[in-house]
Amino acid sequence: MGIREAPTLQKRQVLLFFVLLGLSHASTESVRYSVSEETETGFVVANLLKDFSLGVEDLSSREARVVSDDNKKHLRLDLLTGDLLLNEKLDREELCGSTEPCVLHLQVVLENPLQFFQAELHVKDINDNSPAFLDKEIILRISESTPIGTTFPMESAEDVDIGKNSLQNYTISPNSHFHIKVRNNVDGKIYPELLLDSALDHEKQSELRLTLTALDGGSPPRSGTTLVLVEVLDINDNAPKFAQSLYEVQVPEDTPIGSWIITMSAKDLDAGNHGKISYTFFHASEGIRKTFEMDSLSGEVHLKSALDFELVQSYGITVQATDGGGLSEECTLRVDVLDVNDNPPEITMSSVTKTIKENAPETLVALFSVRDRDAGDNGRMVCSVEEDLPFILKPTVKNFYTLVTERPLDREEREEYNITITVTDAGSPRLRTQHTLAVRVGDENDNAPEFTQACYTLRVRENNSPALALGSVRATDRDAGSNAQLSYSLLAGPQPGPDAAALVSIDADSGQLFALRPLDYEALPAFELRVRAADRGAPPRSSQARVRVQVLDANDHAPRVLYPPQNASAPCTELLPRAAEPGYLVSKVVAVDRDSGQNAWLSFRLLQATEPGLWGVAPHNGEVRTARPLSERDAPRHRLLLLVQDHGEPPRSASVALHVLLVDGFSQAYLPPPAAPPERAQPDRLAASLLVALAALAALGLAALLLFVAGRLCRRRGARSRGGCALPDPPFPARLLDAGPAGTLARGGRHQGALRGDSARSEFTFLKSVILNHQGAVNGMDENPPL
Repeated sequence: MGIREAPTLQKRQVLLFFVLLGLSHASTESVRYSVSEETETGFVVANLLKDFSLGVEDLSSREARVVSDDNKKHLRLDLLTGDLLLNEKLDREELCGSTEPCVLHLQVVLENPLQFFQAELHVKDINDNSPAFLDKEIILRISESTPIGTTFPMESAEDVDIGKNSLQNYTISPNSHFHIKVRNNVDGKIYPELLLDSALDHEKQSELRLTLTALDGGSPPRSGTTLVLVEVLDINDNAPKFAQSLYEVQVPEDTPIGSWIITMSAKDLDAGNHGKISYTFFHASEGIRKTFEMDSLSGEVHLKSALDFELVQSYGITVQATDGGGLSEECTLRVDVLDVNDNPPEITMSSVTKTIKENAPETLVALFSVRDRDAGDNGRMVCSVEEDLPFILKPTVKNFYTLVTERPLDREEREEYNITITVTDAGSPRLRTQHTLAVRVGDENDNAPEFTQACYTLRVRENNSPALALGSVRATDRDAGSNAQLSYSLLAGPQPGPDAAALVSIDADSGQLFALRPLDYEALPAFELRVRAADRGAPPRSSQARVRVQVLDANDHAPRVLYPPQNASAPCTELLPRAAEPGYLVSKVVAVDRDSGQNAWLSFRLLQATEPGLWGVAPHNGEVRTARPLSERDAPRHRLLLLVQDHGEPPRSASVALHVLLVDGFSQAYLPPPAAPPERAQPDRLAASLLVALAALAALGLAALLLFVAGRLCRRRGARSRGGCALPDPPFPARLLDAGPAGTLARGGRHQGALRGDSARSEFTFLKSVILNHQGAVNGMDENPPL
């Protein structure tokens, strides 16, 4: 066992070394590439084989791939050549907006061992967008009294290009009153102002239509135009005034659409139409006009579309107040967007291993990256998995993590794991994202079969038919597939005796046991064998269990009467004094049954009798007693036929004849009537009673031998025998007899023991004395000869 584990341990250490070596060699320096926007798909950006000193075989064998921070496939890697190709046309304005430079961060990931290379792709701007005015028409209301040299700010054009391709200059169509002056704003943009060159005359020309042109610095340059409508107004000598030049307001990004933001207010000292003020956004970009709206009369600013802190953190809006005379005043409204935790973390899976071999060392399960679009604490993330699972997370570079096994896995302990990766941010309320992986554990034959019981007990009734199903054994194997497919076989039992293969057989697939021949309870009440269960793994494993087969008794033996004896040459006659009271014990029938249990539980009843009403038979112990007092009209001789029956199914029985002779002047001790019949004896007490009965039979045999010797002595003295079972009784004077209410009992009488069939205890009763000089029931007793 130690020799096999040594190479495996070395392989685990080498694999772990290469994984750690790949992580430690993750490149921290970024390689810079550049490409112009709108370049055609398939353009070769660079060759990674040269830049990272890799071989062509490394790209495919180590599953090289390119991952970008925004999880979009802008680039693809040709694994045959190592060329990094454009996967789509890049739009710098869409990717970066006004941010300069426009940089896409890339990671080149290689596995086995795990290795990262950092790269940056700079997207260059081209002049693919023309300047555009948001308003198709700019209306200027100018008083005719406006002095020469007055400037009128106008809406600027938008050009999403950057650098020299952005907006560079404005021109106005030729006219005699105005020319364009370009002004640089603090945000770096240029704005057009209309400069008055000559006085206006409302009466001569109340309206002028001019064309404003915006030009960029591209090659060739692009341009955009808008119409400038100048309305010449009467004199208005007071312009609107705001209370302050800068208004600041903070708005959470989850503010509902239509919510009130702020109310802008300006005052004008003029009266009438010249004192009426209208409010508009001035120099507002398309994004501002899509996000906010302003009531021109009340000056209320409302939210028009949803805010997103991750896109725009602050808005600078110029609000212009214009009176009815055309005079205006501007102020700045700054709207700061407050970040709320409205973006849950994002999980991007790079690779997943779905099946892991059990008993394997630390194994890579998944490689993934996380990000949160929120800022501050709302964007700070914590990555975790369940603590009760044998998996751990390891951070690699930037926001990449690896999920690895913490220890070798056991398939029998758990066959499948549902691993939930949870990424939670630190915002309020906390948002989290979960990703569940289903990982199965591959099986190895590391478990032996196990029987459901260490010892099985099967019961079968004797005299069974061949091929009878006795029962089944069952074993389970915690492994799977062929490692859990079991076959059963028989082994010899632990005790000496008949071969188990000659008595029973077993089905190799189901474990069902069958009897091969009929069984006999009296010959073999029980036997044991062993069953072996083996799996089909490599190498196979096995286990054993004991099976004990108990043969159940069938009622295949009839009762056998021991007393009165049935094979005697002359019937045994019981003597009954006529003075006996009801309940007098006449005799007791003793019988046995070779069966056991209920099949050996005997009951007694009177089948026939000369006088049926005179006799009573105890059903459980076979005692024959008188049921009523005797009278002179009762016959002197009686024959009783008793039936002994067991409680088997079907029941078996035997009959016995009992002869009773009524005598006068016979003394008998008073025997009280039996008490209430005892409860049915348990099978173990019956067995004990049978043992006691056998001992009593042995004692009766010894007594018979003594009686035979005594009879021989009596013949020598010339005594005359009286009946089949009578013996000489020594003469006793009448004064030496004890009289009782149930008769008399001679002190020298012979006594016989009887065993109750329903009790484990021996019950001894004093029976009758045998009369020596009997001359018939009518003549009474003669005088006894001398002994």
